[in-house]
Amino acid sequence: MKSILDNRPKLAKQVADVAEVAGYLWQKGWAERNGGNITVNVTGFVDDEIKKLPAIGEPIQIGRRLPHLQGKYFFCKGTNRRMRDLNRWPMENGSFIRIQDDRSSYVIIADNPVKPTSELASHLSIHDYLIGKGSSYKAVLHTHPIDLIAMTHNRKFMEKDKLTYLLWSMIPETRAFCPRGLGIVPYKMPSTFELADATIDQLNDYDVVMWEKHGVVSVSDDVMEAFDMVDTLSKSAQIYLTAKSMGFEPEGTSVEDMEALGKAFNLPK
Repeated sequence: MKSILDNRPKLAKQVADVAEVAGYLWQKGWAERNGGNITVNVTGFVDDEIKKLPAIGEPIQIGRRLPHLQGKYFFCKGTNRRMRDLNRWPMENGSFIRIQDDRSSYVIIADNPVKPTSELASHLSIHDYLIGKGSSYKAVLHTHPIDLIAMTHNRKFMEKDKLTYLLWSMIPETRAFCPRGLGIVPYKMPSTFELADATIDQLNDYDVVMWEKHGVVSVSDDVMEAFDMVDTLSKSAQIYLTAKSMGFEPEGTSVEDMEALGKAFNLPK
C-alpha cells in the first residue's frame, strides 16, 4: 500500500521521531494503555501532491474556530491507540490531518482512517496559539510522568513556581535545559477547552505545563526536544523523591548558585 511518506524523507523523519519518542514514553512507564498524546505541525513538509489528497471520510468538527490553522497539516497519535503501538506501527496508529477552510473542522488525509487523539481540542488550540504568536514551535507532547504527577498530590507544590525552583535546584541541567520552568494548571476535566485555555495561559511564560493529578504538556521546535524537557524535569523529581525516601530533605542548589548558572549560560530569569 502506498504511504504518504514514500519518497518524502523529511516528512518520514518527523513521523520516525514521533515513533521513537512514543517508545521512550512507554519504556519509562509514562504511557499506560492509551495514555498520552503527540501532535506535530508538519505543514512545512507538505508538497502540492499532498495538498491534493482527498479526505478519508467526512469532515470532523473541532468544536471551536481556530483562526491560524486554515490549511495546516498535523501528524497525530490516534485516539485509543497505545504509544507502544505508535512506536512500532506509526502509520497504523497515527494519521495526517488537514484543517479545513472553515478553521473549525478537519479531515484525515493519510494513511488510514485513524481518528486523532481525544485531546485534539487542547493540542490544536495550543498549535493555534503558537502560530498566532509567531513561535517556531511545532510539537505538542502530553504524557504521564509518574514522579511529577505524584508531586502534584501535595498542595504546597501547586503554588506558583514552587516546583520550578525545587526541580531547578536538584541538578544544574534542569535549570539549563528547562530555563522557563514548569507552569501549573489546577485540575480540570480532560479533553475540554477549559483545560486547553488554562494551558495556553501558562504557555505565555512556560514551555512545560503540569496538569494537576493528570500529566504534563510540553511544547518545542520538535518532539525530541519536547520529550527531553520532560525527561530532565522527571530526573530532578526522582532525585528529590529519592532523597526523601532516604529520610532527609535534599539541600538543593542555592538561589545564588542558580542565578550564577543563569548568567553564565544567558538563561531567562
